[in-house]
Amino acid sequence: MVKSKIFRHTSFWIAINFQGILLQYSWLPSSLIKQPHQNLLWISIRADLLVMPVKMLFTYYTVSIIKKAFLKKEDFHILALKIATAFLAAVFMHRAIGVFFIAPSLFPGTSVQYAEVFSLPLALISLMDLGYVAGIAAALKLFRMSVAKGAREKELIKDKLETELKFLKNQINPHFLFNTLNNIYSLSRKKSERAPEVVMRLSKLLRFMLYESGKDSIAITEEIRILKDYVELEKIRYNERLAIRFDVTVDDARQHITPLILLPFIENAFKHGANGTTGESSIGIDLSVAEGQLHFNVSNTRDNDNGTTIEEKIGLTNVRRQLELMYSDFSLNIDTLPGTFTVFLKINLHSYASI
Repeated sequence: MVKSKIFRHTSFWIAINFQGILLQYSWLPSSLIKQPHQNLLWISIRADLLVMPVKMLFTYYTVSIIKKAFLKKEDFHILALKIATAFLAAVFMHRAIGVFFIAPSLFPGTSVQYAEVFSLPLALISLMDLGYVAGIAAALKLFRMSVAKGAREKELIKDKLETELKFLKNQINPHFLFNTLNNIYSLSRKKSERAPEVVMRLSKLLRFMLYESGKDSIAITEEIRILKDYVELEKIRYNERLAIRFDVTVDDARQHITPLILLPFIENAFKHGANGTTGESSIGIDLSVAEGQLHFNVSNTRDNDNGTTIEEKIGLTNVRRQLELMYSDFSLNIDTLPGTFTVFLKINLHSYASI
């Protein structure tokens, strides 16, 4: 980091010095000063090196002031006054060096003209010389600070989104476990022989949630397998009272999807369908993937309550937010009709945006 900074600054001043020498040499033609070209080159180098400290002092001071303005650490008017004052002091020093050190080299034997220190035309030349160098340095500094600020903001946004996504996943997992443990509890109270099967399937789901759900994406076939395991768990609970249809069509088993992004919709169907109705109920699940376009529809029957809207609970609210974070192209629609509740989800799986 330090070496890189030293290299940047050294390279900058070498380039500025080289340019200054060329400009000085172009201003000293032999017709104006009767000296050999090699002497003119040496005078040009000496002249530029003499004013270089003034350029450096003024440039670094100006850059520090502009840095404060960029970071809004000080009032703009005060900063502008400081730069103006520094400009006047630098121009005076620049002219003084020109009159007392550079001019005698150009015109040997000529007496020093003190009035030229305050010459307006020559002062304007000094001002342009100083302002040009300071302006380039300030522009480079502002560019680097702007790029660094953008990178920091991007990193902060990334950290925020990752934290939010982890929080959402951590909310969904306990929500899912709570419902499944209720199923086991219900079977245990009935002393059902199917309780061990439920425990086994739950252990498979837990293994997935521990080792796979933390990934950014998984194969669509893995997500479907988890959905089917969950459906089988619920089938054991409801027996013949619940009719379930689960149709799957996938054109590419290698297609990837965010883990557990579909499970909350099926969870919701059981919660508000099978568990929320008094008689026989049914759930229909249709999942298809064609050319990266996922269509996922979940429909469940419910008691006729004149179409009262079912509010989005923690599961659906969180999964909607996850979709917003993970996919730039998706649509989620929920239809609440008398006797039925249907979710229509479409995701362009190619629009997955890694945080």
